[in-house]
Amino acid sequence: MVHLWVRAEQRPAEQRVGIMPDGVAALLAAGHRVTVEQSDARAVPIDGYRATGCDIAPAGAWQTAPDDAIIFGLKELDPDGPILRHRHIMFGHAYKGQADGPALLRRFRDGGGALYDLEYLTDPNGRRIAAFGYWAGFAGAAVGLKVWAAQQASDQPGPDSIGVYANRDALVADLQADLAIALKGGATQPDMIVIGALGRVGSGAVDLATTLGLSVTKWDMAETAQGGPFPEILDHAIFVNCILANPNVPVFVPKSALAAPRKLTVIADVSCDPSSQYNPIPIYSESSSFDAPLTRATQGPPPLDVTAIDNLPSMLPLESSQDYAAQLLPALLDLDRIDAGVWGRAKTVFDTFVAQV
Repeated sequence: MVHLWVRAEQRPAEQRVGIMPDGVAALLAAGHRVTVEQSDARAVPIDGYRATGCDIAPAGAWQTAPDDAIIFGLKELDPDGPILRHRHIMFGHAYKGQADGPALLRRFRDGGGALYDLEYLTDPNGRRIAAFGYWAGFAGAAVGLKVWAAQQASDQPGPDSIGVYANRDALVADLQADLAIALKGGATQPDMIVIGALGRVGSGAVDLATTLGLSVTKWDMAETAQGGPFPEILDHAIFVNCILANPNVPVFVPKSALAAPRKLTVIADVSCDPSSQYNPIPIYSESSSFDAPLTRATQGPPPLDVTAIDNLPSMLPLESSQDYAAQLLPALLDLDRIDAGVWGRAKTVFDTFVAQV
């Protein structure tokens, strides 16, 4: 029997969750134990989990959970937290040169715990078994368009914040209104280039653009194989990057682009790895947030704004949670074989990196 402990997210405004009440019911039916922490932010009310018969605990109680509990959350923990003695399932952001990665790994090393990073749950061919990618791309392109619309209305960076939407239709309706106002004011309808268009993330970005009737250029590995430079990117109003930072990814927008002639005024960096040494958009150095959604890289003219929110699916927390939880549930049902298969592969990655700190 496995004891899965679903913690409350620590990041402000994070409403997503990695398992739905029906998933909890499935784990219980399989003979496992499940504890779900209460959360005022979670998109799924606690009553749905309580109705399954699982245990309910206060937010943050995972720190005193039994040693054998497997702690499950989505986003990373508070960087100032204690050493980690449990096995944790989450997005750790610790293996690609991120600034906070070594400190997190040291907390696991010192506490004797382990990280099963959700990004590294892969099948034997290396493909991720579950991802928020589609909704990250959809939301990232949406934020990019909102930033573009704000540029048409004012010389000052905007919008001041990005909200959470009840569903996809509500977000699309809001964007249609933004676009109509901008076009009525004399703006030319923006075009978009999506790099990584054939992947899950890119498909979400492309779907957002086509839903709104925007012209979209779809690039993937074939178009970027020569390694740059890529002047075509500068010839679009909005660039959506859907390629994860890694040593094999070329620079898409170098610092020299800030002074170059360009149509480009908005970059939506969905992959959002500004602290990585492999960041393909090295014109900004800090992630954005829903409360501060952009960095103005240059005032221009024209201006160039970068939006790089690393929890984009939180714009549509219910739909993205439902989608992700359905993908992940088969692996959660296999947690009693945590040393093998998808879990064993994730543990091997952790062991490799924790040995280096």
